[in-house]
Amino acid sequence: MVSTKEQLHVMFLPYMAPGHMMPMVDIARIFAADGVRVTIITTTRNATPFQNAIDRDIESGRSIALEILAFPCAEAGLPEGCENLYATPTPEMSMKLFHGIELLTPQIKRLFYDHHPDCIASDYLFPWTVDVAVELGIPRLAFSGSGFFNLCVAYCMEHYQPHSQVSSETETFVVPSLPHEVRITRSQLPDIVKETNEFSGLFDKLREAERNSYGILMNSYYELEAAYVDYYMKVTGTKAWCLGPLSLLHKCVDDRIESEHSCLHWLDTKKAKSVLYICFGSLSRFSKAQTSEIANALEESGHSFIWVIGKTLKSTNGVESEDKDQQQEYWLPEGFENRIEESGKGLIVRGWAPQVLILEHPAIGAFFTHCGWNSILEGLSAGVAFLTWPGFAEQFYNEKLITQVLKIGVPVGNEHWKVWATQESPLIGRNEIEKAVRLLMDETDETVEMRERASQLAELAKNAVQEGGSSYRNMKALIEDIRNYKHSND
Repeated sequence: MVSTKEQLHVMFLPYMAPGHMMPMVDIARIFAADGVRVTIITTTRNATPFQNAIDRDIESGRSIALEILAFPCAEAGLPEGCENLYATPTPEMSMKLFHGIELLTPQIKRLFYDHHPDCIASDYLFPWTVDVAVELGIPRLAFSGSGFFNLCVAYCMEHYQPHSQVSSETETFVVPSLPHEVRITRSQLPDIVKETNEFSGLFDKLREAERNSYGILMNSYYELEAAYVDYYMKVTGTKAWCLGPLSLLHKCVDDRIESEHSCLHWLDTKKAKSVLYICFGSLSRFSKAQTSEIANALEESGHSFIWVIGKTLKSTNGVESEDKDQQQEYWLPEGFENRIEESGKGLIVRGWAPQVLILEHPAIGAFFTHCGWNSILEGLSAGVAFLTWPGFAEQFYNEKLITQVLKIGVPVGNEHWKVWATQESPLIGRNEIEKAVRLLMDETDETVEMRERASQLAELAKNAVQEGGSSYRNMKALIEDIRNYKHSND
């Protein structure tokens, strides 16, 4: 047993968005399972999703604790309990949330100084933690919520500016210098790549903070994107550790303990690989018109499906109302849900679903996704093929990894990147969506090959996190690096 004095103490600061928070909490729990003393800084409402898991860790003897701060909702102009990006249905509310997070900075800094940990692991969206780490004489690890492929594409776009050589938004071009031929259009690029805007200064700070960090933590596995892990570390000189897929380490166990969901029983009645699972993440919103097109396409395709629907976007001239009375709840075309349930072809889930358990069910043949990195890793770990509908953040880059590099997916055809998840996009018609669904779900030589490649990647994912696997070894090496850093500075 390691003495309290010798035990490493690492403090974690996750960002208050679902795609950032949960994987970082998972990493914190791995540290604790490896004998490290862990403190996670969060807020009252944000602690709720993982409180039970942390309590179980504590009961099993792990040294893990939460530092829970009160979120300044009123001061930021937000309703009480609005503490996470998924609770902000408009760009205006999202900006207020960002302000509220900034208001917490002095309290968080105080916690770091009071605890004086051996290492700070923070989301990369907190660049100021680098300065705190320097003052304390400890390493700062940045958590990047994406994969190496995304980081490499972003690096090449910044350094080679290939988009400046094309004549239109829709002209396809090749991203230079990458290990594979990757094609994209200007319309699929983030605004920050194409022009200087209000977020440009922030991204400059983020890049500088990344360069000055001890290294970055990644929810990925080496075998998935080995060429891009090597490329990134070579061109940036940044240390990085692949620790995933994190969904294989905790979420299945936690979901099984906390969930006995009716959709799993429904899946038990279906043939192997016959069901399409549809979920566009916790932030994305579709208009009623787009939701209707998706619904009609699914019904016409004739394939079975589970659809985790999100709240519908209500807009007036393309701007969503911040008035709660004007916001729409979950919405589907009239009669649609009754028809699909009576036919046995479909199942609708509102709100949360046990995604990891659904994806690994033998009945699932493919995953219709927004291309969020966590969802992609969960799909990869389950060995399913993908139907891709990216919208914002780095999702279009993730789509290219799935469809062009790994060749285990089909794009539905969205061409337009947007700043906010809640913005409307140009309508994609039911015929296009149905065609993509059929292309992926009909039993053809191409889909069989996709599924075989996906199964191989799933096997590699499982091996990576097992004892002796690449992610397992990376975790051990990282803890040893932090320990050596501490001893060399004692």
